[in-house]
Order: sequence, then structure tokens, then C-alpha cells
Amino acid sequence: MFSGEVSWDLLLMLLCYAYVIVVIIISSKLPEALHVSQKTSRKFLHAMIGNLPFVIPFFTSNIYPALVAAPFILVTFLASPYSPFKNSKFEGLANLTEEGHPLGLVLYATSYFLLALFFASEPYVMAAGILPMAYGDSAASLIGEKYGKRKYGPVAKKSLEGSTAMFCGSLLSLAISLIFFSKFYPLPFWNVVLATFAVVALTTLAESISPRGFDNLTVPILGALTFLVLVGGI
Repeated sequence: MFSGEVSWDLLLMLLCYAYVIVVIIISSKLPEALHVSQKTSRKFLHAMIGNLPFVIPFFTSNIYPALVAAPFILVTFLASPYSPFKNSKFEGLANLTEEGHPLGLVLYATSYFLLALFFASEPYVMAAGILPMAYGDSAASLIGEKYGKRKYGPVAKKSLEGSTAMFCGSLLSLAISLIFFSKFYPLPFWNVVLATFAVVALTTLAESISPRGFDNLTVPILGALTFLVLVGGI
């Protein structure tokens, strides 16, 4: 019925769906199982979803990564307080959503969809947007809440400790991703190094001034566009 490439892409897509569903289930169970906060569970979810760009080089068609993300825009909306339906099947995800910005996960899914739609052929550009949000923002939130003492910011009160964690988490995760992607794409070393530091600096700034929840949109888009401008298409 399907060609070998289509069958392979569909299989990968199903595995991505399964991965996301398993991560959501695990995240919803973490507070009870490990006695961690809902915020920790939510940031675990953010970080794990951020791993999806690593699968993209294995797709044979660029449309499938966007198809992976698209359904979760609707799913996260239905799990939000703005959903017109109340469904117990979304209870675990709804708890994670309501703990943060009500539409935070919706914006996160939307960002991933847009980046996958336009940059699936250049997943390192996607990584430059997604990973600062996945790992950098998660580190900023957890470290900032526990150790943040020096507050700043005209819009969203952030801490220097949290922003430092954002910078370090973004830099480490993005550096690891680019080592990975260099195995598949001819990335120019010095351009990538410059772009990486620019992305990390600008996304850290964006996270520090974005109103609560909207960094799920501003950080990924800014990170990807910054990397694209400085490195360009390969």
C-alpha cells in the first residue's frame, strides 16, 4: 500500500506520538511518584519534548515533523482552562498546563509546529529555537525559583540566578545538538560557534522580558531566526 519511504516516515511519526504520550503520562505521575512539584513535572515535560528535533534527520520527507506537532496544538488547547470540553482523559496534562500559563503548552506546541513546517530540512535551525526553551527555560525556572535572590525585569520579574541557568542550559543543550547535527549536515564551525552564542544570549534576554508563558513563543522563534541569519541555509 505504501512505499518503503512512506512506511518508514509513518513509523517514525507514530514513534514520536508514542514518545510524547509516554512523556506526558510520566510527567503527570512525577509529583505523586517522586514527591516533586507540579512545576518540576511541567519542566520535565518541556525538556523531554525538546528532544524531538533529534529525530528529524531520519525522516525522508519534510512534512512529517510538522504533522507530528500539529495534533498537539489541539490536544494542549483541549487540556487548557479555555477548552469548551471537560474530559478526564486530559486531566494529567491539564494539571501540568494550569500550573503554568494557561496557554503555555499551546504556544510551545505552536512554536514547534511553525519551526517544523519551515525548517524541517534544517533541523539544527529548529534546535536553535526549541532547545533554549526546552532546557534553558526549564533550568531558569527551577533554579530561579529555588535560588533566585537578585530580581530584575520591567515586565516579568526574573532573577539573575535564573537567567544564568537559562544561559548555561541553553548553551550546553545547543552545543550538544550541533555536535549531533554536524554528523548529518556540513555546518561551518566558526559560524556555528558565533551563532550559538548569539542565540543563547538573545534567547536569555527574550526569556527575561517575556510576559509569563509567552516565552514559549518568543524564545523558539527568536532562537531559530537568529541562527538562520548568522549561519544561513546549508
